[in-house]
Amino acid sequence: MKSFSESCEENKYPILEVLRKEFADAHTILEIGSGTGQHAAFFAAQLPHLLWQPSDVLEHHASIIAWTTEAGLDNILPPLELDVAKHHWPAQQYDGVFSANTAHIMSWPEVVELFRGVGAVIRPGSKFCLYGPFNYGGKYTSESNAHFDEWLKARDPKSGIRNFEALDEIASQHHLKLTHDYDMPVNNRILVWQKA
Repeated sequence: MKSFSESCEENKYPILEVLRKEFADAHTILEIGSGTGQHAAFFAAQLPHLLWQPSDVLEHHASIIAWTTEAGLDNILPPLELDVAKHHWPAQQYDGVFSANTAHIMSWPEVVELFRGVGAVIRPGSKFCLYGPFNYGGKYTSESNAHFDEWLKARDPKSGIRNFEALDEIASQHHLKLTHDYDMPVNNRILVWQKA
């Protein structure tokens, strides 16, 4: 069953411009939290030098498979089952990791596991690109983000917009150093860390 996300459709071109630059020298990319599969199908088509590995919890696989099968590309792999909290991370290493709109959906312990896992699966010199809304100095960057955070916490008290400083601290514990912080449309960012 093919699901559709309006936000995936709206943000794909701005994200593409960043990935085109940050993954220019990469080959294998692990996407964490592929969701509907729209991003996997789009980015693999636009970045044919990349071998794209989608991943998510099992309930999202049907949509990922529908989107990637329809794309008919030979540089998208079948989705991996990956729940960041369950430690079942791929054994192989990748030239880069991409994740969009995941950190604010996860609980904080899951975010910690996300960075631990990313630090383990990317090669030295490789990059982790994380897209989404973030707070700076404990403050929202916009009124709409404040309302979005309220909505997230009403839906699941363990979720919420994360503080950049807290994410960067965890990243540093796993040998990931911030190299770029891109301003994106609709009060989002792409944070890029590189493994030492």
